[in-house]
Amino acid sequence: MSVDDKLTIPLQSGKIPVKMRTEDEKKLLIQRLKRVEGQVRGIQKMVDEDRYCVDILVQISAINAALKRAGFQILEDHTKGCVSQAVEDGNGEASIEELMKVFEQFTKS
Repeated sequence: MSVDDKLTIPLQSGKIPVKMRTEDEKKLLIQRLKRVEGQVRGIQKMVDEDRYCVDILVQISAINAALKRAGFQILEDHTKGCVSQAVEDGNGEASIEELMKVFEQFTKS
């Protein structure tokens, strides 16, 4: 089994979060993702307009950074909510193993 096989995580685990996000947390996260969506549409327009490659790459870099920030926020929420609860419930080993796989996959790119 290769390293990449061990890091593969299903797209839908079927698990339910222990702590749901507050409405304010959801609102901030959705706002961030909508900004990214707008940036992606902007890049599509730049490509359509045959804009300079470096300008497009700078925008792609900005999108990657924005997605990483959103991902780290979700990763923090998961760690503080689901993982800490699993540890309290005596199921910490499996939850921490899953967290480490997610963390490895998330930081690969």
